[in-house]
Amino acid sequence: MTRAIASAERYPAVPSADLRSPTILVFDSGLGGLSVFREVARVRPDAQFVYAADTAAFPYGAWSESALTGRVAEVMDGLITRYRPDLVVIACNTASTLALPVLRAQHAIPFVGTVPAIKPACATSISKHISVLATPGTVRRDYTAALIRDFASACKVALVPSDRLAGLAEAVMNGDPVDDADIRAEIAPCFVKADGGRTDTVVLACTHYPLILDHLKRLAPWPVTWVDPAPAIARRVASLLGPTSRASSPKPVLLAATGETLDARLVGGLLQRPIERSDLLDEPRRIAS
Repeated sequence: MTRAIASAERYPAVPSADLRSPTILVFDSGLGGLSVFREVARVRPDAQFVYAADTAAFPYGAWSESALTGRVAEVMDGLITRYRPDLVVIACNTASTLALPVLRAQHAIPFVGTVPAIKPACATSISKHISVLATPGTVRRDYTAALIRDFASACKVALVPSDRLAGLAEAVMNGDPVDDADIRAEIAPCFVKADGGRTDTVVLACTHYPLILDHLKRLAPWPVTWVDPAPAIARRVASLLGPTSRASSPKPVLLAATGETLDARLVGGLLQRPIERSDLLDEPRRIAS
């Protein structure tokens, strides 16, 4: 079973007096943000979407905090200047748990982040054994520790850092061969038996992971609830942007990347939307991790 749950920040709604179609920028280090994009596009089919991936710096999980904050801030400066979005979705747990305060201080537009859904996962778990599957960067963040301290005192929480799963998900999406044993090894620590109970809920704390949810379900040693944040993030976006305009059909998506341009055929197929073009962004000055 998959449960759609996420945390969201509070912002006043974006004015939409003329019900114009907003521009929404969805940002991640790679293809993972497409799992969020799909849900946001369902609630705002009228929007002009830009999907931006910092592929030159993928994966974010291994970056130091200071380097990643500077990197995301600089890339976002360029994206906002170029595309003028009405709202930005940071579809990356690692970037959200670190860079959101800086981005909100620098820009007046709303940012909707993605953070580990630990509070609702613990509240809905029956066995009170939950696991948080994430990149190493998200696992070691103080933000994640605070969520566990504040909202999961009634649960036994296993933090599971995965060095490889985001990259394996990218490979699956690109059609490259991936051994089931490699994915199984990354998720195995999520499944814990202790004190007469066992894990019944796994928080997907990286937006890449829902893209291979069928693999995760098939390779899991027993059924669990997989917590995908994307639908709740989409609802938050909808609440901020207000009523939907009367667009007759979805607009083509603009793609942007800092590394090689994104594969328009691959992304268009995943999103079931036409791609207008795929832009190559200038490489930010701060690149060292």
